[in-house]
Amino acid sequence: MLSILPRTIAASAVILLGIGTGIAAAADRPNVVIIFADDLGYGDLGCYGHPTIATPRLDRMAAEGQRWTDFYAAASVCTPSRAALLTGRLPIRSGMCAEAPRVLTTSSTAGLPHAEITLAEALKDAGYATACIGKWHLGRTPEFLPRSQGFDEYFGLPYSNDMGRVREPGKFPGLDPRADYYTGPLIRNETAIEPASDQRLLTKRYTAEAIRFIERHRNEPFFLYLAHTMPHVPLFRSEKFVGQSRRGLYGDVVEEIDDSAGQILDLLRRLKLDAKTLVVFTSDNGPWLSFGANGGSAGLLREGKGCSFEGGMREPALFWWPGAIKPAVVREMGSTMDLFTTCIKLCGAKLPDDRQIDGVDISPALLGTGESPRQTMFFYRAKKLYAVRHGKYKAHFFTRAAYGSEARTEYEHEPPLLFDLGCDPSEKYNVAASHPEALAEIEKIAAEHKRGVVAVENQLEKGYKSDKPTEVNTVKVKH
Repeated sequence: MLSILPRTIAASAVILLGIGTGIAAAADRPNVVIIFADDLGYGDLGCYGHPTIATPRLDRMAAEGQRWTDFYAAASVCTPSRAALLTGRLPIRSGMCAEAPRVLTTSSTAGLPHAEITLAEALKDAGYATACIGKWHLGRTPEFLPRSQGFDEYFGLPYSNDMGRVREPGKFPGLDPRADYYTGPLIRNETAIEPASDQRLLTKRYTAEAIRFIERHRNEPFFLYLAHTMPHVPLFRSEKFVGQSRRGLYGDVVEEIDDSAGQILDLLRRLKLDAKTLVVFTSDNGPWLSFGANGGSAGLLREGKGCSFEGGMREPALFWWPGAIKPAVVREMGSTMDLFTTCIKLCGAKLPDDRQIDGVDISPALLGTGESPRQTMFFYRAKKLYAVRHGKYKAHFFTRAAYGSEARTEYEHEPPLLFDLGCDPSEKYNVAASHPEALAEIEKIAAEHKRGVVAVENQLEKGYKSDKPTEVNTVKVKH
């Protein structure tokens, strides 16, 4: 049995929202619900064009709120992406990214450093009740679990659902295994209440926990971080959704997540909390393409999970807050890191001023008072800056394929590749020769950015040992 006391954070009394935002006092501060899918592709929802996966609840959320077309995760794999969302900082700044291991493992001894300030800590300090439900993947030992990072309560898996697998000859096909092939523990707070969770019931149980949390805290401001385990492989769904989708097993899993989101929105309406709750739906990275039909789709975008092409990091993003957010399709740029800064501003919490924050406040775009201030996005693979987008142009200094057999070969481009994402979101046509001024501007931005990145202790590499080679073969390509 695991046991540890949560870190104590003093809650402030009454806090006024940021002066000049046009939003009134503490009583009007919104609740915040962030629903975070795992490995969901840009093209996997009906409202983003999928022809066979039915997502009527998320489609309605998009119609009633905002659907963003150019919204990015801060990394193309689980651990660094989640660290960035909760801290508003690129994972290179917290030491939460590495080539090997790419994510925290079942034997990792470290986690998100306590020196980092999470969104949960900032909102808890402003008087919010906080809960993390679902996949954590920012530290498996008690001192790194969610209650040490600002959450009042936790229910979920400490890492990815493919970890802790039991390999038996002839019984591990890898794509559609039995639930008892996996031993990931289900944890409540710091106690493993089930040594091996039944993954078929995870989405259903996460949803029930989320509903109970909202009901308990209906009369006070709350922050709910609902981080689904799915559709990361191995794929599981509850009995009700078996065979429901025209897209097979993967579609069944996504449709159950859609139903989960719908239940939460229905609850907020029923409790008359809809007009005072900001709900966000997005994903941690792109689809795991090497799993074929058991992986998702990036739609028209290039590549998927693990790479710096658009398919690896551009994600579906829906924002819903009836009465505050007017229905729209937003074609401006945003990032999961921006949720940190935006929610802190909207909720009247304190934005850290003693460190570099990479998230920006996108509330002007959400509330219709202006545009998103994000003009630049940095694309890292592990600890190396691979690409930079500024405005509509994106330059690739290095490229590698998404996770799979070809991912060990890195291509260094001279000059860098340049794509006009306004005309070419699929990144097919290199326009570096015809737009040297755009490339020069991005090269300058990249150089300035790298000068501002300070080396810190790497958390993923602590104590890591592996018999697998981690070398990357770099090939220089002249254009």
